[in-house]
Amino acid sequence: MKISKLMEYRELGKTGMIVSKISFGASSLGGIFHSVREDEGIKAIHTALDNGINFLDVSPFYGHLMAEHVLGKALKDVDRSRFYISTKVGRYGQSGVNIWDYSGNKATESVYESIERLNVDYIDLINVHDIEFADLDQICNETLPALTKLRDEGVVKHVGITNLNLRHFKYVIDHVPAGMVETILSFCHYTLNDDSLADYLDYFEEKEIGVINASPYAMGLLTGHGYPDWHPAPPSLKRLSRKAIEFCASKGISIEQLAVSFSVSNPRIATTLFSTTKPENVIKTIEYVNAPLEQIFLDEVHKVFEPGFRDTWVNPLV
Repeated sequence: MKISKLMEYRELGKTGMIVSKISFGASSLGGIFHSVREDEGIKAIHTALDNGINFLDVSPFYGHLMAEHVLGKALKDVDRSRFYISTKVGRYGQSGVNIWDYSGNKATESVYESIERLNVDYIDLINVHDIEFADLDQICNETLPALTKLRDEGVVKHVGITNLNLRHFKYVIDHVPAGMVETILSFCHYTLNDDSLADYLDYFEEKEIGVINASPYAMGLLTGHGYPDWHPAPPSLKRLSRKAIEFCASKGISIEQLAVSFSVSNPRIATTLFSTTKPENVIKTIEYVNAPLEQIFLDEVHKVFEPGFRDTWVNPLV
């Protein structure tokens, strides 16, 4: 695996995967947040790889297959030793309609379809996507065993689960054989406004499970241009985010830089995923990673969020 001297790398649990502490989430390539220029998105991926990012995460759900297709085009002529690829099963879409199917047969079929779209011979990490939408016992008794079989066959290298509700991770891990779940992917729970993922790190370490954090900007809540109209955060939290943005602006600091610096600061979290389709935003995010974490400003922003610190929301169906 090629690494860069300018990027810090951490081991993802006991998988043996040594991943960049900031990684590329390809949800934006599916046009989830705004329209996508395919050529620009491909250039963003190449910019990430050329600057030391070696972990790429996607899902057939993002853009209803679009993100995997674009990522596959970007990776077609890239040396396989330069990246780890992570994708998902369980959440899909067709003709603009969202579909959930956590059956073992569908999971197996989905993996082979993703391999073809991504132009790879195997998947480094396969995840069960957003288990809060599933019957957790089905995840334990059907979905994960199907993926474990693919792992035994070498079709995938490692198996994980993703989720917004932190309690669900523990339920699933406690109800399957040790080692079946190797990683978890949590989003919006290690950010300036919510660090509740920290409460579970001892548990994950005890179980030898690698931790992936996602969405350092809390799905747009922590950006200077403000959150999107569809953001599911409660109104009270949105008001606090505006105050935090205004505070940072008054001090001449970037809330985006503070958000990224904080999200990557915990060495117990292997990597943090961000998403963009713009090459310049890739460079800017890496610069944020390498910038020092200003504790005085971090403390002030935490004070702003104190009335709603760790407030969360329901995962949107869109």
